[in-house]
Amino acid sequence: MYRTHFGLNAAPFSLTPDTAFAFSSRAQREALDTLVLAADSGEGFIKITGEVGTGKTLLCRRFLGACGAGDSSARYRTAYVPNPCLSPRTLLLAIARELKIRVVNVNSDSDILETLNRALLRLAVRSSHVVVCLDEAQAMPVETMESLRLLSNLETEKRKLVQVVLFGQPELDLKLARNDLRQLRSRIGFHYQLSALSSAETEVYLAHRLRVAGHHGGALFDSAVSQTVHRCASGVPRRINIIAHKSLLLAYGQGSEQVSVHQVRAAARDTPHARGAGLLARLFRPRWLGFGAGP
Repeated sequence: MYRTHFGLNAAPFSLTPDTAFAFSSRAQREALDTLVLAADSGEGFIKITGEVGTGKTLLCRRFLGACGAGDSSARYRTAYVPNPCLSPRTLLLAIARELKIRVVNVNSDSDILETLNRALLRLAVRSSHVVVCLDEAQAMPVETMESLRLLSNLETEKRKLVQVVLFGQPELDLKLARNDLRQLRSRIGFHYQLSALSSAETEVYLAHRLRVAGHHGGALFDSAVSQTVHRCASGVPRRINIIAHKSLLLAYGQGSEQVSVHQVRAAARDTPHARGAGLLARLFRPRWLGFGAGP
């Protein structure tokens, strides 16, 4: 709704993890470097954790892109499972399907593992490295995690036949601390914890997303306004997107050419988990002037 008003050709603060809008913060760069280095090493499990909204799914997509996902000539063969809250057998079958491995005999988990082993050995002969990425890994049942450990046992004399990357919220660390998962925990060779954006990064982040969305005019979020967004969102990218989107809606509704601190604070009061939300939201509800939720 506000695109024409601000000279945009796309929604700048969509919550969909679109790699076209990817912003290389310090944490994102270090995490991606860790993933690429770990994939090249060909050893064990890799773990990436971060709070809700810090960009784990976007990082996963960027990593898959770096591995050449979908390119039959790429060095890596990748599998992506967005919701691994599955039984052991169902997860193994999902991985096989992603890798385009046909499994005929599914009478037991061992049958599926044997089929995967033969297929992975054939890929290894062709020098293909297999990487399996599991998003929302904290939701995996313990018995499913154990099946992943068995999958990681598949190896040649020189290297593992498959690497597993776990992307999850901090609850993943709590689950892995269990005594019955100590064998899996000991196989995590690389790990990284994503952090929120700094205040300076938030200002660049806002300008970056607006530029990708087609904005070419003056700053819609000046330094003071960007710092307010940062404080209200605690530097968490998803919260920044929500608050920035609502702020633009308010600015458009009030005929403003740029966003004000007052509009950001009003947007924050209307946003759960943002600083300023909660009790104050009962005292002030922004008038959305009949607008829909979309930009």
